[in-house]
Amino acid sequence: MSKPIEYQENIVPYTHAQLAEKVAAKLTDGRFQHCLRVEQTSRELAEANGVDPELAAITGLLHDYAKQRSDETFIQLIHDRGLDPQLLSYGNGVWHGVVGAELIKDELHIYNEDILNAIRLHTVGAPHMSKLAQIVFMADFIEPKRDFPGVDDARQATQRSLADGVRYQIQHTLDYLVQKGAPVYPQTLATYNAWVGGVGTHTEN
Repeated sequence: MSKPIEYQENIVPYTHAQLAEKVAAKLTDGRFQHCLRVEQTSRELAEANGVDPELAAITGLLHDYAKQRSDETFIQLIHDRGLDPQLLSYGNGVWHGVVGAELIKDELHIYNEDILNAIRLHTVGAPHMSKLAQIVFMADFIEPKRDFPGVDDARQATQRSLADGVRYQIQHTLDYLVQKGAPVYPQTLATYNAWVGGVGTHTEN
């Protein structure tokens, strides 16, 4: 793993060390180490795809900030912020991104909408995703310690293009949910229909 990026662009009101400490305080060490790997992978994908590496590194580090909060915390936020009530039918796999962005605003005072939106989308995707959102979506899926059937294919697809990676991941995710007999969050299905159906696209940052 290369040396952590030192922040120079005033995207967030912290040094790298300060932000890493705040993320680590909310997670187990294993989960925090995953965030560091996603940070590095996001940075590498950004450099390969013409996206600001500092912005991508920050987003990768933050993506699971809310992962280990209680269900009650998320449910309260859904009510308090007037978020889509259908979120209540799902769980942490959806909540820690879609709802967790609210905790990043509240606790870390980070309001950069590019960062927040990429975090909201990092497990569910969207029919239209910025390059930054695609990068974090894929970095979370293919970081070096990920080990599941198909991960090497996912890495190769992402090397070809971010769009190929997104298509691979959303198809894999939908297959997994269907095989488990799990409910599919509507936005995940919309992502599948857009990207695998051939009409998915991205918006530039």
